Amino acid sequence: MKSPLLLAGIGAMLVSCTEENNELPNVVFIFVDELRTQDLGYNGNPDVLTPHIDKLAGESIDLYNTISGCPVSSPYRGSLLTGQYPLTHGVFVNDVLLDPEAVTLPKIFNSAGYETAYIGKWHLDGHGRSSFIPRERRHGFDYWKVLECTHDYNNSWYWGNNDEFKKWDGYDAFAQTRDAINYINERKDGEDPFFLMISWGPPHTPFQTAPEEYKQIYRQKELSVRPNVPEEYHEEVRHHLTGYYAHITALDKCVGDLQNAIKDAGLEDNTIFIFTSDHGYMIHSQGWFHKQIFYEESIHVPFLLKYPAKFGKQGQSNEMLMNTPDIMPTLLGLSGLPIPETVEGDDLSDILTGKRKDDTEAVLLACYHPFGQWSRPAGGEEYRGVRTKQYTYACDLEGPWVLFDNSNDPYQLNNLISCEDHESVRKDLHATMENLLDKTGDSFEPGMNYINRWNYVVDDRETIPYREINFQGIPIETFMKK
Repeated sequence: MKSPLLLAGIGAMLVSCTEENNELPNVVFIFVDELRTQDLGYNGNPDVLTPHIDKLAGESIDLYNTISGCPVSSPYRGSLLTGQYPLTHGVFVNDVLLDPEAVTLPKIFNSAGYETAYIGKWHLDGHGRSSFIPRERRHGFDYWKVLECTHDYNNSWYWGNNDEFKKWDGYDAFAQTRDAINYINERKDGEDPFFLMISWGPPHTPFQTAPEEYKQIYRQKELSVRPNVPEEYHEEVRHHLTGYYAHITALDKCVGDLQNAIKDAGLEDNTIFIFTSDHGYMIHSQGWFHKQIFYEESIHVPFLLKYPAKFGKQGQSNEMLMNTPDIMPTLLGLSGLPIPETVEGDDLSDILTGKRKDDTEAVLLACYHPFGQWSRPAGGEEYRGVRTKQYTYACDLEGPWVLFDNSNDPYQLNNLISCEDHESVRKDLHATMENLLDKTGDSFEPGMNYINRWNYVVDDRETIPYREINFQGIPIETFMKK
């Protein structure tokens, strides 16, 4: 119960911060679901059309070594909001509750005088994927148009500000973008800065639910397949990509609309605009379909940061490594706000502003417990590892598992774990991993140990069962018929 006192202390610090800097930046933070960095035009993909995101990249800092260290939806979101690793905040599997007393980004921005808003997918409440989320579990967000989780993008519902249950009009990312633009326009002449998070569900499966006009674009194209996709999956992957890329191009339009709205509102210079993703997706690279694994298609995500007042609008590339827990303190650092002592991630803002050299050596990779679609019979196991600027190294519970030289083998086709020439590299990386595990208090135990420690209940697939709870005793289906 120390978090209220901690927030009070933060509030006291914020008084001096705001006195020194009366013009705090607005923040618009967009993150999508299952977008791997390899599938954007500015990153060299020849097939996907992303003109607005490419333009954004040309005006932003491209943090091209941004890694989703635990590439799963809820663990990512818990780390994003708290700046902590999953074993600390407890959301190391999907569909469990993030402690309502946790010190989180919106609470800190709120304490600094910001208006706070969240639109889209939440996936941090653990009370059912359509269930009502009361205000005391919204972590300080004032404006709220949210559903815990859905991937039915053309039949998508949300709980609104006044606790009403409503349906987004059409393809939900388009409707959510229009709502976000209205929110921005209503605050363009306001005295208080705002912190707006938008969480789009696409391009997460199902792939073939993107708007028809965007799917038509890719049905006419001969799509290439990544070299690490086994040949027997090529035709299936091309089919998936027609929908996956269609979602991405639809979201690209949303990014363009938001950028234009911010510019038209006269807020462009003093707005931090971030575009990123919670994790990637394998789509049969390495023979895997989902995420959770340490391969680049799963962990490597885009991260574009545009902040003209501080960095101008000339596109830049930055090679520093950034893991999910680093995002919260870095964003606070860029906003001139204090970093809570509960945070475990690193504030990298001084590297971005050139006040210190890039000293990031490695980020921690982890999957703490197998999920239903990635369980032991399918070959998956808990792992820990590290990603450096050159290498990926990972261990399972039995010992070293993989070592890839990403600089010379970008498709990770050659596992060097048993290569004598790389024995010293393997030992150095293992020592780095152990240091990070010690730093984060991770003893790397079997997944069920953590499940039992947190009193979570799993089903026979070893995953948290999805639960649906009624709102005030009224079945959810009753609201959906309205």
